[in-house]
Amino acid sequence: MAVATDTEFDVVGFIMRLEGEADDLTQDEVIEGFQYLIDTGMAWSLQGSYGRAAMSLIEQGYCTPPNERAE
Repeated sequence: MAVATDTEFDVVGFIMRLEGEADDLTQDEVIEGFQYLIDTGMAWSLQGSYGRAAMSLIEQGYCTPPNERAE
């Protein structure tokens, strides 16, 4: 089950899967989900652990800040 479709992203579904079983999401799905949270600014408005995880993924080069995304 992918976390996103071509037309919409299921934020609640992503968070439920992320908070659930650790093996439920692939690395690509985690990166895709956090990139969406970063792009929309939601990573910074959710509880602190999401912002810290997003910053860690940016620092490691897995995700990019929203202003650095290629359009």
